[in-house]
Parts: sequence; structure tokens; C-alpha cells
Amino acid sequence: MIVAILAGGKGTRLSELTKEVPKPMVKIGSKPILVHIMSLYLKYGYKNFFVLVGYKSNVIKKFFKNFKKSNKAFNYKIGKKKCKITLVESGNNSMTGGRLKKIKNFLRDGEEFMFTYGDGVSDINIKKLVNFHKKNKKMITVTAVRPPARFGEILIKNNLVHSFKEKPQVSEGWINGGFFIAQKKFLNLIKNEKTILEKKPLETAAKKKQLTVFKHHSFWKCMDTLRDREVLQSIYKKNKFKY
Repeated sequence: MIVAILAGGKGTRLSELTKEVPKPMVKIGSKPILVHIMSLYLKYGYKNFFVLVGYKSNVIKKFFKNFKKSNKAFNYKIGKKKCKITLVESGNNSMTGGRLKKIKNFLRDGEEFMFTYGDGVSDINIKKLVNFHKKNKKMITVTAVRPPARFGEILIKNNLVHSFKEKPQVSEGWINGGFFIAQKKFLNLIKNEKTILEKKPLETAAKKKQLTVFKHHSFWKCMDTLRDREVLQSIYKKNKFKY
């Protein structure tokens, strides 16, 4: 199963750092957060990555020294673990849905894939997430977490998402933590490069009762602001990340 990572946004709320590098290349410890994310998936044996680049993509391309050409896989080693990486140009101004749809031509009909954002780390058990998704047999599974309510609100009943709202005024405590698994046909809900993943595509899947939720109760942190990055630096310095 391939893993797509959304790594093309401008990261404007972290502009103190993203004027020079794209947000996924901001370092936590000695490594970009992108590498920490990939390391989590590698821990569970998932090693075929599609990194959807856009803003300052040249920085990411330069980092991966084996890189030769966009849309072409190359071999790489993270720590002692080997993986395959494909950097896919998804446009400087594309929205999250538009970026994600760029992987459609790399997927076989009926194939499932995982995807996540390029700015969130967690100790989520990917194997349990995959098993949960396969057991429920829905079009897409989202991981829900419980940090401060300033992201997309997920209303849950019997492990199904009944409502998906981006940045609500009132929250019941569960938010979109990324770490998705989806069937290829989910990409048909994405109209074009201007489509925001967290709006119509996920809202439509929820209305169709095809969006199920995997609740993650342990560590999760998104690097949205400079303060978030400072917190992550502190966590990493004390405990590292569990992958």
C-alpha cells in the first residue's frame, strides 16, 4: 500500500521559517518533520512514499540526493530502513484535495492507499489503523484525536462519521488528526486543484456514510505555528518520537 504525504502548502502560519523552506522540511531535532513522518510508516513496513510537493519543491528535491526526476521513483534510506520515494509536483497554489488527486494515475483500480499531512507526528499504530479500515470496509477512514479544538470537527456514532466540519464554532472534542486510508474511488469526489479536501470530499463521504473513524488516544501533535514547533522540539529532546 502506498503512502501519500501532502507536502506542497505554503505554511503561512509558520512564516518565520517557511520563507526559506517548505513546512515539511522544518527540522525537529536534526531531521525535517517529513522524515519523522516517513519513519513512522517505515516502522510498520510501509515503504512506498509519494510526496506531493509544490511550494519550494526544489528544497525537498535537493534534500533527497537520489532524486533524478519528478514522478519517477528512487531508492532512499532513512536510518537503516530502505524505502522508495516518488516526488510528485502538485502545483504551488493547489488546495489539499487538488494535491491528493495527483496520485490517481499511480493507483490501480480498486487499490487502497494511505495519506497524511506533512506537518503532523504521532505514535499511532499504523497496523491497527489498517486493520480497522479493512474491517469496516468503507470508502475512507480518518484518524481522530483530541487536542485543542481548532481544526476540523468530527461527529461520531458507531464508528461512523456523521458530520465533518472544518474549524467549527463548537466542538465535541474529536478533531481531524490526518493519517487516512482510502479507496481509489474516493479521489472521484475531488473536483479539481481548487478543491479543499476537508470540505466537500470528506463532507460528501460522511453524508454517504462512507467515512469511518479510527480514534487515537495517545501522542499526536501538529506543527501549525512557531509555538507548535517549539513544543515538538521540547518533546523530541526529552523523549524522541516512538517509531
